[in-house]
Amino acid sequence: MAMSALRREGRRIIISPFARPAPAPSVAARSGIFCEDVNPDGTRSISTQIVRNRMKSVKNIQKITKAMKMVAASKLRAVQVRTENSRGLWQPFSALLGDVPSIDVKKNVIITISSDKGLCGGINSTSVKVSKALYKLTSGPEKETKYVILGEKGKVQLVRDSRKNIELSITEIQKNPLNYTQVSVLADDILKNVEYDALRIVFNRFHSVVQFMPTISTILSPEVVEKESEAGGKVGDLDSYEIEGGETKGEILQNLAEFQFSCVLFNAVLENACSELGARMSAMDSSSRNAGEMLDRLTLTYNRTRQASITTELIEIISGASALTG
Repeated sequence: MAMSALRREGRRIIISPFARPAPAPSVAARSGIFCEDVNPDGTRSISTQIVRNRMKSVKNIQKITKAMKMVAASKLRAVQVRTENSRGLWQPFSALLGDVPSIDVKKNVIITISSDKGLCGGINSTSVKVSKALYKLTSGPEKETKYVILGEKGKVQLVRDSRKNIELSITEIQKNPLNYTQVSVLADDILKNVEYDALRIVFNRFHSVVQFMPTISTILSPEVVEKESEAGGKVGDLDSYEIEGGETKGEILQNLAEFQFSCVLFNAVLENACSELGARMSAMDSSSRNAGEMLDRLTLTYNRTRQASITTELIEIISGASALTG
């Protein structure tokens, strides 16, 4: 009776003149999945109850990661179709006005597009790293470079060491389904708050669920476009086109620059949202697999501990019976 009373919740307490006293509660709290009991040889006994609780926690985490993967997969298809359709908006502008990332101007504005939520791998870190490298390339003694950040995660990373260079920060742009009207209003707000010679948009272009490419799109101001066109620069030859109506060349370039920026920004936001969902799918799939592997290891540990406890009880029963008959 006394021996059975000492066995609770799968734990064993060995009564021996050489047994050490139980450790303090603070020591037991640091022991992870090990219980408070210490064997005479100094080794710790594993509590099956603690292992069962750990297995339950891992199962719950696995359910959450699988659900997040399914949600990301369901959203990805709809965003992917819209992203592919939006690529036809900015391609004519690249043919007309050009896209020259290497052009050297005095006032640069780097627009970093990131996500508002995490758990999507290194997609946001990639955008921030490219933005910082681009800032080093475009900054100089007679140059001015500022950041415009779209998304909470990019803001959190850039505000640590580039707070004074952040001109504008906008978050929760993906709270509602993205459309061109919403992005065009956003583009208009950016143009009203910054002065620029070149807008450089940093985003992740979607290729597949497991692959995205950091991309930089450059939009030049109307003055720079006209100057480069007259000097025979790398931008498109605007003089080969006939201008109809009463508008001047400068007014047409101004309208084209604003329309180009809204179209490129719309495509960039969709591309980045698509890459975010694909990266989240991959991250949650890896997390689910890792949780399954951890669950297998915990199950093996639990079975071994339970078997060792049963074996020890049988040995004690047989030893007690032998002592009574002897």
